Amino acid sequence: MNQPCYHISIAPEQGAPWALIAGDPGRVPAIAAYLDNPAPLGQNREYTSWVGTLAGQRVLVMSHGIGGPSTAICVEELAQCGVHTLIRVGTCGGMQQQVLAGDLVAATGAIRAEGTSREYLPVEFPAVADVQVVQALLTAANAAGRRIHAGVVQCKDSFYGQHQPDASPVGAELKAKWHAWIAGGCLASEMESATLFIVAAVKRMRAGCLLHTLWNQERQAAGLPDEPVMDTDGAVRTAVEALRLLIEQDA
Repeated sequence: MNQPCYHISIAPEQGAPWALIAGDPGRVPAIAAYLDNPAPLGQNREYTSWVGTLAGQRVLVMSHGIGGPSTAICVEELAQCGVHTLIRVGTCGGMQQQVLAGDLVAATGAIRAEGTSREYLPVEFPAVADVQVVQALLTAANAAGRRIHAGVVQCKDSFYGQHQPDASPVGAELKAKWHAWIAGGCLASEMESATLFIVAAVKRMRAGCLLHTLWNQERQAAGLPDEPVMDTDGAVRTAVEALRLLIEQDA
């Protein structure tokens, strides 16, 4: 066996053409459970990996940790292991009032309000999802009767910069930009999509990002109902079915 990739700790011959990725290592077995013949593959730092099959094809499931730097490492090393198509299943906070807790968001593009992607391409280069992957996500969600929105999301580096901006010396700037993103129609906020899209573009990989909305602070601020929804199973099922559609289309 060849030397394992330094961070994700699996060797290239253990790879696959397809991958589902998520931030939380604890979510990996739950995602892999929807594959055929799921089995643990490796674990190192924030990178837990399982393998299974879907529509007769080998599929990896791997965690990427929180934020851009660990996500970039995950995508880079998955590319070394032969992955050409990957879908991130994650969580987000809604920014438009029509994005309700429990809704799904298929990111068509991401605001590059993070730093990692700038070490790959100039900031003028857009962070966009692969069109085929987005379409597969929409098709899978609609077939299951799940509420889904498609559009731009904000990708940031600081969780608390969003939720406690007044605690930061640059809080006024953070709040001004937040309201600008909303005015532009940004649907939701999360922490990995821009890095995913940019690294995938450089590596010539197809990438998509499906997000489960946990809550919506803008609805809270407006005095509208906003009961948090923590169960991400609908997003997982949708992502798995979307990957199945892509595998079948490629065949």
